[in-house]
Amino acid sequence: QFLGSTEVEQPKGTEVVRDAVRKLKFARHIKKSEGQKTPKVELQISIYGVKILDPKTKEVQHNCQLHRISFCADDKTDKRIFTFICKDSESNKHLCYVFDSEKCAEEITLTIGQAFDLAYRKFLESGGKDVETRKQIAGLQKRIQELETENAELKNKVQDLENQLRITQVHVPPAGSVTPKSPSTDIFDMVPFSPISPQSSTPTRNGTQPPPVPSRSTEIKRDLFGAEPFDPFSCGAGDFPPDIQSKLDEMQEGFKMGLTLEGTVFCLDPLDSRC
Repeated sequence: QFLGSTEVEQPKGTEVVRDAVRKLKFARHIKKSEGQKTPKVELQISIYGVKILDPKTKEVQHNCQLHRISFCADDKTDKRIFTFICKDSESNKHLCYVFDSEKCAEEITLTIGQAFDLAYRKFLESGGKDVETRKQIAGLQKRIQELETENAELKNKVQDLENQLRITQVHVPPAGSVTPKSPSTDIFDMVPFSPISPQSSTPTRNGTQPPPVPSRSTEIKRDLFGAEPFDPFSCGAGDFPPDIQSKLDEMQEGFKMGLTLEGTVFCLDPLDSRC
């Protein structure tokens, strides 16, 4: 039966383990009065340490490395009790483990002592390399576990930041941004004419630039085919036959004198052949 473990001030000493045994026995009496049973455990003792396992599931509850065990003894007044003190690898505190065995408390204590002797012999044979290597491996394994835990925490933080950024981009528009409004079009998908900005450079739907609107100027107006409008008085004398030219000259003189044309019909058939 495993009475439990408790912290002690010294790594060894008979009085140290006696105080720990009294403390844990008192705690066991309280648990019994509350209806709790003392758990049973299985011990594995080797030159590498003492493992405390669950007897049914074989799950390791405590793994006390041999080089961390500083004291081991059985109680001479109570043949059922044996203890050992081990330094905890995480907190660096000295813990006293107390067990209650009906028949083999003294044998267990001797077995742990034999494990110490065998481990010391192996240490001498290997020149200390084996123990040092195991210490380094244990330290590296602990460091790897710490790094894996830290890595998992960082991944969770990065995932949370990505989720927050994605939510911000979806629900909150950038500050000062204005959503451009596309100009309304008519049934022919054309931008309606605006007299205020006749030379607007708004591109059409297909991405091409509309043709510029010609500006009004004082230049000579041209017709639909690009030809200058006909002006009989601006033509030279050699452009028409003599008889027509004489008629034009008479009309021009009449206009200068204030005459007007009313119901006059011109026939320019000879000009049709020149077109």
